[in-house]
Amino acid sequence: MKPASLSSRVTVLLAIVCLLVLGGGARLMDWRIDHELASSFRQDLLGQARALGSMAALEQDMPTSLPGSSGNSWYDLRCDGSAPQHSNPPPPAVPPGWPGDTGPQPRFDRLGHHEHHLDSVRLSFPRPAAEDDEARAIGTTRPATCRLLFVQDRHSLDRLLLAIDWVLALGPLLAAAIALIAVPLVVRRGLGPMGALVERMRGIGPHAPGQRLAPIGLKELDPLVARFNDVLARMDDGLARERQFASGLAHETRTRLAELRLLAEVEARYPSGRSLPDLLAEIGCIGAELEATVTALLLLTRLQSGLEQPQWQTLALAPWLERQLQRHQATVVARGIALASEGAPPAGLRTDPALLEVIVGNLLGNACAYAPAGDSVRVRADAHGLTIDNAAPELAEADLASFGQRFWRKQLPHAGHAGLGLALATAAAQALGIALDFRLDPQQRLHATLDWQAAVTREPSTP
Repeated sequence: MKPASLSSRVTVLLAIVCLLVLGGGARLMDWRIDHELASSFRQDLLGQARALGSMAALEQDMPTSLPGSSGNSWYDLRCDGSAPQHSNPPPPAVPPGWPGDTGPQPRFDRLGHHEHHLDSVRLSFPRPAAEDDEARAIGTTRPATCRLLFVQDRHSLDRLLLAIDWVLALGPLLAAAIALIAVPLVVRRGLGPMGALVERMRGIGPHAPGQRLAPIGLKELDPLVARFNDVLARMDDGLARERQFASGLAHETRTRLAELRLLAEVEARYPSGRSLPDLLAEIGCIGAELEATVTALLLLTRLQSGLEQPQWQTLALAPWLERQLQRHQATVVARGIALASEGAPPAGLRTDPALLEVIVGNLLGNACAYAPAGDSVRVRADAHGLTIDNAAPELAEADLASFGQRFWRKQLPHAGHAGLGLALATAAAQALGIALDFRLDPQQRLHATLDWQAAVTREPSTP
């Protein structure tokens, strides 16, 4: 299916607007012109009727044909005490009620006739009665009331109105036709900068990271360019993280597999004389490290995709935290560091113990593994949260922004550490809604802080 054209869309919309706006204006003008011409025609009709009435008031006999009427005007005159008078021929049609409901105020009517388009006006006026000697002697002279019906053919006016209607109707249609022809050309020319922008976008992609679009100078397109550059920046960051992730995963997997292959080849060519249990134990250790890396990656993927949902329950925090400290005693003794616990944690915490163990276990493991030999790792817990701090002389403030990235390590990797611990802790903290924060103090000690209150707030209501 062919995609819709922007120029066609604008053309159709503009043509519709032309029809609506110009059509509405033409309709208003038509109504106004019709009203003015009809009013002028009726005023002329009334003027002729009054002139004819003045003639009837002064004369006894009326002309049978009106001068200058060309046979398109007629009248009918009814005066009290006198015989009816009318033009020759009489009016083709008379309004209903004539002459009974005729008064001094003019009354206009539209008359239907199969041959003519007629307008009429009727009015009444007094006419002085003829005076003779006897009437003057007894004082009985009274003016007579005359009723006049004046009818005129309006065919010429209707033809003029029809011609005006055609002119007003063809104007919007002509404007819409011009819009349909001219607007696509104008729109295509106006969309030239957008076409140039599309061509510039064509060469930008993952194969050429770091490229950005320059502003065009049009207020309609510059926001689009800015948003596109933001997308490119996020894409470059994502690609950089994915490349780092792929490189780290390949390195970790390749290192373990190379260790297994090298161990097998060396023992096959140059037997070391070690016992089979020792060899199997070393192979098992390498396999366990590889399995731990794969398991951590699977858990990290489930956490970041939302597949791993917290299983909320009440956890007795003090004994649970003591067990976490005991699990790292071997590392503490081997490296000659001190592990101290301070504060009073809350009696119970509503959380997911497995995810909380991922967070605290990785934070404690990193602190014990990377603290300088002979240093101390302090764990402080209270009703508000948990803080783990250790000396980190090789860390810089800028390194804190990389915490949580997969396979990121500041130092050379220790055995069993693939650079996934902080990424797992960050993802698990996000799943539980716990605020996890890292900071360096002036004494170059790293503080990892968990906020219990955030976890309590995040917990969904249970029945």
